[in-house]
Amino acid sequence: LLMSGRASAETLITSLSTHRVLIGSNYTGAQIGLFGAFERDGRTIARADPHDVVVTVLGPRRNMLVREKERQGPLWLNSDRRRFGEAPAFLAVMTTRPLQEMGSEEDARRMRIGLRNQLVPPEAAMSFDVGETRFTDALIRIKAADNLYQQVERGVTFLTPGVFRASIVLPAVAPTGAYDVVVELFSGGVSLAREQTNFEVVQIGFEQQVAQVARSWPLSYGLVTAMLAL
Repeated sequence: LLMSGRASAETLITSLSTHRVLIGSNYTGAQIGLFGAFERDGRTIARADPHDVVVTVLGPRRNMLVREKERQGPLWLNSDRRRFGEAPAFLAVMTTRPLQEMGSEEDARRMRIGLRNQLVPPEAAMSFDVGETRFTDALIRIKAADNLYQQVERGVTFLTPGVFRASIVLPAVAPTGAYDVVVELFSGGVSLAREQTNFEVVQIGFEQQVAQVARSWPLSYGLVTAMLAL
């Protein structure tokens, strides 16, 4: 009851610099500013434990398949595989300090903080399956190579004791669609407040027209593309 009372006393306010990212012919990526403040009874809070802010950005959901290759003689063949249903195509986690300084691994799994913990289903958050961990790490490594999965320690900066900011960096290959931004405030390993907002990435101009044609008339689009290639 005491912990619940602490959590309900805080007010968390967040704002994005934009809620719409437009993809045109000269698009090379984007950067969105996130600003936030937390207060209690109209005053900036002073606590014995330091405050921590975790920002999690989740892009459109996709079904992803990770295959493991095994060498058999001179050939590399697919051996085992793991399907990730409804995994975010873009995932970024930004914190005020390293996760190990904020609490234990068990706390991070329970509160689903970090890249790996976001990909693990809630019912399996406390499992230690080595095989599952291997495929999860492989997915993170593959996506991180394209900057689609990011974990930025100290990516959230306090401007004053109650005001913070973070930068959401979208690469040029970030998919179109709706993105959720979850901001959570912690102190002493306890979640004090949580706020959620969103933005969208959309195509405009010629790129949007091409995408619409490809979806509406896939056969014609494929034939025209092949003719242009020839």
